[in-house]
This record gives sequence, structure tokens and C-alpha cells, in this order.
Amino acid sequence: MKFSHISDTHLGQYRSKKEREDDTYDAFKQAIEISIKDKVDFVIFSGDIFDKAQPPNDAILLMMQQLNHLKENGIESYFVLGDHDQPKQSGQNPIHWLYSSLTKVSHHLGDGKPVYFKNVLLVGFDHHNDGYDIERLQEEFRKIDLVAKEHDGHKIIVLHQGLNEAHGYAGQLNANDLPKNFTYYAIGDIHEKFGPKKYEFLGGPLAYPGSTEISSTEPIKETKKGFFEVDLSSAEAIPKWIDLDIRPRFEIETSVGELHAKIDEVISKIDESRKPLVSLKITDVHDWKSIHQEIARLDEHILDKSIRLKYDEKQYPLSLEDTGNIDEEFKRLAVTNIGQELANLALDTLYPSLNEKNKREVKEIIIENFEKFKEEHKK
Repeated sequence: MKFSHISDTHLGQYRSKKEREDDTYDAFKQAIEISIKDKVDFVIFSGDIFDKAQPPNDAILLMMQQLNHLKENGIESYFVLGDHDQPKQSGQNPIHWLYSSLTKVSHHLGDGKPVYFKNVLLVGFDHHNDGYDIERLQEEFRKIDLVAKEHDGHKIIVLHQGLNEAHGYAGQLNANDLPKNFTYYAIGDIHEKFGPKKYEFLGGPLAYPGSTEISSTEPIKETKKGFFEVDLSSAEAIPKWIDLDIRPRFEIETSVGELHAKIDEVISKIDESRKPLVSLKITDVHDWKSIHQEIARLDEHILDKSIRLKYDEKQYPLSLEDTGNIDEEFKRLAVTNIGQELANLALDTLYPSLNEKNKREVKEIIIENFEKFKEEHKK
């Protein structure tokens, strides 16, 4: 017996380009098709199937089609709700919870009640927020651990929570807080693959498959995306990583002097039928105009790009200790470019909530791009 562990598909997330929206859907369809081809017995989704609780119609339709596709091939599916899936207003039910309730094509696990697939015990918990909510979750862990201890077959727990071991800044729990008697810990929330990791105090491996595509808020980077197929044919749960065929991406780190050669090198690698995403980090920048045309050579060959510039010290005297009125100037530019509402959200709500290390990193990024913003807005 084996199953697929898929997570953080974020269907329906906003993309500035239709091709990127389709990339997200394609990754989801690939994971389903591979699961069918490999004849898994069931599929687990560990949260954030959708990017928001009220997803667009295309995302809903795709999810329903793919869950039906699994069912038509004799494959059951089970899910918990991530933080993105859950409505912000209490009393409202998420769309896929309604769908599973009405059709029985998929099964919601998030209430912590044991469910059995043949001799496999399945239990899941929807995403819990920090504070008292986490305390209640830990109490539920203690109760379900007693049930798992008495079960002779495999025992799988499904969560959508950040663990400190997997991501120090997003962690809400430690691995040691988890119930001890499960043979596989199927977790979502962290977008980077983590594990499978075996802790001596847990009954089996713990794994985050990560997201099936980079999200709209993540930087462009060369990283594999995929999911786990988990073999339950022996006493131990054995996860196997499955790569998805996602859009190519290139990370380029170069100085201004080597920029032309680096861009030539990247263009020579590009398959024009599937334009890549490119991340550029350029050092020793004298001014933006001197490299703008060079970078523009990429545009006809790629789908999208991100740029980070590090100015040479003579042209770039700003430092973290001497930023002057950079905060007010950057806010003015943000309002001009993205509007008052989004600027207030980013600079007045999100930025103050960061810890000191992240604040410093954000300020470094702002400083690196400050001269570029000023130059562009003089035009």
C-alpha cells in the first residue's frame, strides 16, 4: 500500500501573467496524474489547497475535476485546511469542505476524529493560530496519541503548522510537541521541502513536501518542487520524493563587468517554447541606466524576472546606520506605485510585525534599490 502526500498547492493565487497562473494549475494536475499512474491507494493534502477561502471559479473547477479524477480511478483523498483555506469570518465554511460534505469525493480530516482506510489510521487537524488555539491543539494531540498507541497498523497524522525545526521564523510548535505514536507525520505550511526527518522521540518520519510551485510572494529561485509517495508495505513508512516538471528558472549573480557574458550564457540555455523565470543579482552597479539596456536583452526570451542591485560604495553612500528619511521617501514611492492601501499594509502593518533580523534584511533590500527608485522617479 502507498499514498501521495501533496501540500500547499495554493490554487487560484493571483499572478500578473496568465502563464504563471497556469503553471500553478499544471503542477497540481501533474501531481494527481503521477499519483494515478503510480497506483497509489489514497492521497493526502496537508493544507492550503487554495490560496484564499474564496477562490476564483477556475481554481474551484480544477480542484473538483482533479478530485473526481482520483475517485474515478479508485483513489480516495483526504485533506486538512491550511490558514489560506479558512474563511476570515467565523461561521463560514470553506468551499472544498462543502464540496467534500456534499459529494463524498474527498474527505475532510481536520476535526481530529480518527478515520480508517483499511488498516491505516488517519487523523488530521486544520491549521491552528498562535496562543490559546495552539494550546488546545496540544491537548488534542495528547488525546489522539492514546488512540494511536492502541492501533496495530500504520498511523498517519496530517497537520498544517510551522515547526521550529523546519523554519525558525514561521514555527508555532516544536517537533517534540507532536504526538509520539504515529508512523508518518504529513505536514504542510512550509513552502520548502523538509525531510523526511526521523526523530528518535517520534514513531516515524516527519515530512513537508513544500509547495508544488513557488508562490506569488516568494522570490524566483532554482529549486525543485514536488511531493512524496509514501510506501506502507512494511512496518516502516518510507517516503519517496517525486519531482514535478515545473517552468525553468535561473538565478544569476554577477558584477556589472560580467553581466553581458552572463546574459549571453543564460540566453544560450533557454528553450524558447517554455520561457523561464530569471532572478538577477548584480553587484558594483554605478547607476541603473548603465545596465538597463543590457538587462532588457533578456525580455524577449523569458517570462518574468526579478532584479536586486548592489551599488558600488562610491555611488552608494547609504548605510543602515545613516538612512536619513529613507522610510518616508520609500513610503512616498510605494504609495505612488501601488496605492495608499497596499503601501499602508506593507509598511505600517507587515513591516513592524517582523522580528529584528527580518527588519534588517528588509531595510537592506530597500537601501539596495533606493537609488534606482529615485532615478526612475526623476524622469
